[in-house]
Amino acid sequence: MIDLMLMLREFFTDRKFYSVMLKVALPIAAQSLVFNLLNAVDVLLIGQLGETSVAAVALSNQWTFLMNLFLFGVGSGTAIFTAQSWGRHDVPNLRRAFGIGLTVGVFGSILFATTALLIPSGVLRLYTSDLNVVVLGAPYLRVVALSYVFTALSTVFGITLRTTRHIKLPVTVSACALSLKTLLAYGLIFGSFGLPELGIRGAAVATVIARAIESVVLLSLAYRWHLPPALVPADMRGTNRAFILTFAATTVPVILNEVIWALGTNVYTGIYARIGTESVAAQNIASTIEGVVLVPLFGVGHACAIILGNAIGAGDNTLARDYSRKFLALAIAIGLVLGTVIFGASRFILGAYNISPQAAGYARGVMMVMAFALWLKAANLLIVVGILRSGGDTRFSLAIDTGPMWLIGIPLAMLGAFVLHLPVYFVVLMVILGDELTKFLLGMWRVRSGRWLRDVVTALS
Repeated sequence: MIDLMLMLREFFTDRKFYSVMLKVALPIAAQSLVFNLLNAVDVLLIGQLGETSVAAVALSNQWTFLMNLFLFGVGSGTAIFTAQSWGRHDVPNLRRAFGIGLTVGVFGSILFATTALLIPSGVLRLYTSDLNVVVLGAPYLRVVALSYVFTALSTVFGITLRTTRHIKLPVTVSACALSLKTLLAYGLIFGSFGLPELGIRGAAVATVIARAIESVVLLSLAYRWHLPPALVPADMRGTNRAFILTFAATTVPVILNEVIWALGTNVYTGIYARIGTESVAAQNIASTIEGVVLVPLFGVGHACAIILGNAIGAGDNTLARDYSRKFLALAIAIGLVLGTVIFGASRFILGAYNISPQAAGYARGVMMVMAFALWLKAANLLIVVGILRSGGDTRFSLAIDTGPMWLIGIPLAMLGAFVLHLPVYFVVLMVILGDELTKFLLGMWRVRSGRWLRDVVTALS
């Protein structure tokens, strides 16, 4: 176990480290803050329609969540190559890797959209047997699926721009698009601003419009300013079979990691939903609040991946190892502080939701568990996304991110929910102690071993 206090002291005395870290982390954290705050507002708006509406949107968004994690896997796998390529000023390989990642992302989003458009009720029945939730959620899912291709374009472009330190553009465009989405959602849910009153379908329509505008603006500016991901067909010359296989060997485990992890998260949601509609509504509200609080950690995690990837690409493994320890200590410290914030503010936050006393009690219990375990989640996020992936150690990160979930966490959730018949907050606690704690111990061992450091771009040359 690292000496947390020593690492924090090194962090605050290493001006170069925190200067570089803040330049990368703050814009990413700002983007995450806007996303999660506006997502919380969306949940609050839908919450005015009742807990069945909250549950319908939450379960519909599980499919979107699965698609988004697939795209994040594609983008993160691609980012391993683009970050290291940028560190060694190798734009040709950067664009080849980006072109492959963009193709995979768009094709995958089309498959997700087609499924949601054709069988939305079938998708929702994977998560719940509540017919009211299925009937209410199916039209929402069918509309929101129209945004998936736009989301793929903006996601892969945005992640690649960040790895080349062009951070302000995707952050600004995304923040503006999400703000527009929330404004439109308010108008279309309740019929304000002269817009039709569409209920929860209004939130889906707002998502489609905002995502379309986001992708068009982002791509237009990237090509106008000739930024690194401004790909043209000629850039893909030299992308032979060996190049694709090398790219796939590192990137496919990341995609599998995100998809398998997302499927596990979907299984968790299905288990919570079968405890009761109040339970899934409580879990959704608590998770939304946790997402807002985790904003600084997303910024730190993505900054870690970018900075370490650039350092490895430049051949400076000593700097990468040093910075990885400092980033990890910082993430744990932030997790401890933010867990305390959740603990103290939970009662006041939940008062804003129009839910039953039982659902509110469940939500408060889940938030207490989240507050206790936030430092653990922060460390695991940093280890998997920030450290192991930056060095191309994607197979091991796949193993530790999904193995404990499926072998320990999900069986414990089923035991707690269906055998012991425990309240949802106790089930969540069992999951965290089995899944997150095991992941943390394995991840710490791998980071300390140094086996995660790999220069993947050299293999492409």
